[in-house]
Amino acid sequence: MDCKKKLLIVSHAPSPNTLTLREAVAQGAGHEDIENVEVTVLAPLDAGPEDVLACDAIILGTTENLGYMSGALKDFFDRSYYPCLEKTQGLPFTYYIRAGHDGTGTQRAIESITTGLRWKTVQEPLLCRGEYSDEFEGQCRELGMYVAASLDAGLF
Repeated sequence: MDCKKKLLIVSHAPSPNTLTLREAVAQGAGHEDIENVEVTVLAPLDAGPEDVLACDAIILGTTENLGYMSGALKDFFDRSYYPCLEKTQGLPFTYYIRAGHDGTGTQRAIESITTGLRWKTVQEPLLCRGEYSDEFEGQCRELGMYVAASLDAGLF
């Protein structure tokens, strides 16, 4: 019997830098000391409500596009919102934003949708703002590790 918890990472990665960030989140979540968590990484256009319904926690990732989330992540929400609305209330989640500017519009949009879904924020969202920095990779790795370790420990 498989008793592993399922962590879903849904992240838009249109550039080498954003792909590196998504990989860092997955690396952190897959840390060798985390034994009972299965990590699935999907691009938003490849993820859907069935993936959300099957997971125990979710990490979202997006770029800031014209002060909003990526169209791909918005499409994921458009397809998943109503099928998940009544079935995923309290779903533990967090997110990270790769923002060339301030990321506040993107953050408001994600919070609006996830508030409607009644998902539970379990880690302060990560805003990777301004010029790309290698520090973002460590922060993303820590984000993935924190969520997966907390899930592994049964904290949510």
